[in-house]
Amino acid sequence: MKVILASQSPRRKELLKLIVPNFEVMVSNEEEKLNSNLSIEEQVMEIACTKAKNVYNRTNGDRVVIGSDTIVTKNGKIYGKARNRNHAKEMIKELIQGDRTHEIITGLCVLIEQKGELKEYKTYDGVKVYLKDITDEEIEKWLDTGNAMDKAAAYGIQNEFCVHVEKIEGNYTTALGLPTHKLYDIIKLASNRVSNLGRFLMRQMFKLGYFFLNRKSKGKIS
Repeated sequence: MKVILASQSPRRKELLKLIVPNFEVMVSNEEEKLNSNLSIEEQVMEIACTKAKNVYNRTNGDRVVIGSDTIVTKNGKIYGKARNRNHAKEMIKELIQGDRTHEIITGLCVLIEQKGELKEYKTYDGVKVYLKDITDEEIEKWLDTGNAMDKAAAYGIQNEFCVHVEKIEGNYTTALGLPTHKLYDIIKLASNRVSNLGRFLMRQMFKLGYFFLNRKSKGKIS
């Protein structure tokens, strides 16, 4: 059985490699659309499933397809990728307004087919991020790194911007875009429902070892 990650994100690839060392990457070519009729949590799960289903429909055989999507939000507003440098600066300045907190919510969808039978699992997890007060000069210095434009809300917690993060509440891998603790839970649940799947994936995992701290998380698996 093959494992396919429906994402080209370097961070998601690195995280998945920590628990499943052998997998393929196939990028979804489906357009991502937000649905304002859904909650933010529902939207992020829907997009994750859209990515996974797009790749699933382009492959065949016994397989596990993993889709994930991340949304940054503050006071109900969703922050996407910056259109330009000024837009990036505006978004960061909005994030440090008020109590300087915002949320990162990551949706996860796992499609598993074995012997022609398809199982779908989806969930989400959220992280609360506390930023420091950031000066205009510090924002400009961050933008000068060139690492802001391809990220939601114009920052990445894993690179130079980390010095401006006071703390987070939640699982760090959720903030990076692939909640490994939730993925692990899905694999354990699926192993009880799909014959031989658990043994296959557990062998994959423990080739490297699984050492992530399983912190309290929000979304339920469905």
